[in-house]
Amino acid sequence: MMVTIISLALEKRKWHNRQKRGDYRHPYEANMKKITILALSSAQASSITGPMDVFIFAGVLWEVICGEQPSPCFEVTVASPDGKAVKCFNRLLVALHCSMYDVRNMDLIMISAITGNVIKWLERNKNIIDWLKQQYQSGTQIAAVCTGAFILAETGLLNGKTATTHWDFIDQFKQRYPLVRLRPDSLITDEGNLYCSGGSNAFNDLSLYLVEKLSSREVVVQCSKAMVQDFGRITQTPYASLNLLKSHNMKDILAVQRWIEENYMEAISISMLAERFGMGQRTFGRRFKQTTGDSPLAYLQKVRINAAKALLEKPYSTFEEVTYRVGYEDISSFRKIFQRYTGLRPKEYQRLFHQGANV
Repeated sequence: MMVTIISLALEKRKWHNRQKRGDYRHPYEANMKKITILALSSAQASSITGPMDVFIFAGVLWEVICGEQPSPCFEVTVASPDGKAVKCFNRLLVALHCSMYDVRNMDLIMISAITGNVIKWLERNKNIIDWLKQQYQSGTQIAAVCTGAFILAETGLLNGKTATTHWDFIDQFKQRYPLVRLRPDSLITDEGNLYCSGGSNAFNDLSLYLVEKLSSREVVVQCSKAMVQDFGRITQTPYASLNLLKSHNMKDILAVQRWIEENYMEAISISMLAERFGMGQRTFGRRFKQTTGDSPLAYLQKVRINAAKALLEKPYSTFEEVTYRVGYEDISSFRKIFQRYTGLRPKEYQRLFHQGANV
């Protein structure tokens, strides 16, 4: 096995030497799929290096473990807009193979996740948008990791199509790209030649999904086993904190929101809220929904679900106790509401996240 690894290292060095000469063909096979990972400034470093590892390991790592001849499935190039090293959000400097303008005949481009103010980043990097559109029109598939979906959506290619992104950017994405059918619960979306993944570490899920799509089920199963990485997850709902929109200037509605969040365990009705804050019931309901995107009762449910999740994450909490503590009396009814919002039964959620989990 050690001899094989050394051999692979020597082959990799030969490959990099060829790349320096402008030859991006892999020495193993001529029919490998060509993938370019688009490394961007302020990127999450793992959204560059993680997919690269997954694609390079496909057809290689399992074979090395089993003492068999490696048969790489993908030729991977890491490119940036200008060909210079990229400084990631964690201040890691990632060296690259080339500029994005140097890549040719790619089967897939994968856009890394960017961190920070996404909108300002887009305004500073408009040249990437035109390049991506040109690549897509030439037949190249495009995948976007996490907030990379903003870059893909900026091209207009996602208009009328489904997409997903990190759950914390859902409202911002909807507001900027109203023509995109956003599916915030989905971990991965597939529109034939356009792919998106949810939260940042979903690059693993998306990469493995693409390994199967571009190679075979057998390869992705072997790759998953070798990397000890689950695949086949379909939702990011259990990981999301239910969004409570407060980025507005309606002081009276903000006061209602704060009161609900401080008193959610009490018996609360629309009529009680309207009276307490000096509004007619219909006017209150209409204004609250227009401002927050939720009806008052839906907002209350979200607050209670967030509180229930926090309680279930603590040791020794039972769902019955949690139900009463967040203001519900009907355990069966709240169990259904909890599952609808999180995608998991309470016991499943507790098993996944509670602090007393065995290690």
